[in-house]
Amino acid sequence: MITATALAALATACALGAWRFTSACWTYRAPRVAIVLWQALGLAWGLATTGSMLAYAVQPYDRGLLHGLIAVAQGREPVSPWDGPHLFALVAGLTALAVLVAVTLTAAAQTLRARRRHRTLLALIARDDPFVPGVRVLDHPGAAAYCVPGLRSQVVISAGAMELLSDDELTAVLAHEAAHVRERHDLVLLPFGALRRVLPWSKVVRDAQAQVELLVEMAADDRARRYCSPRRLATALLRFGTAGAMPTPHGMLGSVTAANVMARVNRLVKPDPELQPHFRYGYLGLSAALLVSAASLWVIPL
Repeated sequence: MITATALAALATACALGAWRFTSACWTYRAPRVAIVLWQALGLAWGLATTGSMLAYAVQPYDRGLLHGLIAVAQGREPVSPWDGPHLFALVAGLTALAVLVAVTLTAAAQTLRARRRHRTLLALIARDDPFVPGVRVLDHPGAAAYCVPGLRSQVVISAGAMELLSDDELTAVLAHEAAHVRERHDLVLLPFGALRRVLPWSKVVRDAQAQVELLVEMAADDRARRYCSPRRLATALLRFGTAGAMPTPHGMLGSVTAANVMARVNRLVKPDPELQPHFRYGYLGLSAALLVSAASLWVIPL
């Protein structure tokens, strides 16, 4: 009962923390740290929520959560008799865990298929350009810049975008897309998209996904700033916004979405001071503590 209670308390704390975190003011100052904390909150919440039900379900075995599940799988007799609430908790916990895993795997499979189809399409309609080596160019008058993540990643830009942007702005946009590829931001976004499918009615989940999407773009902006002026990147974003950028294909990561342009431009033009190191390490420590706590409560027999 101790494990179930502790996991339920951890799940509640993660849910309340996520609700408060959606309105946090410091995240723009350290987007990578905020992304790590969001990931820790999401994973710890999933483990704690399903774990609390399963821990209560296997309580008659008096072996802890993980060892209790192993005993159930092996068909061993419990120490005390099963009853309706424990059986219901077992079915509910296993169902919730299966749904979370299945939805995540399904979302990943759909994304991989979309990227594979898009790579095939790019092989037919895109071209190389010596002016932008290593980048695929689409002969389209609209403004578009995005990346196809994965083991065979590609950065794609349209001819319209190349005409729209100056050389410095083009360098900034391509550096932004390269950052998405290098840091595998697609993997960061995947579990939040999956959770949104499971809980489409939840405002916290919806806000969390929007926050992480924005933080991922800001993290890529920070990487691009190493290779170009922040103002050049800001003007490139504004040019895309006013020109009506083409929508990013499903499963890809683009430079511009209408919902985040001005927040990113304001951050680039008038940056806030960086988050102080003790706060940075404190939030990273909190992230580690959440994950360790959730994993430990699954393993340690209490």
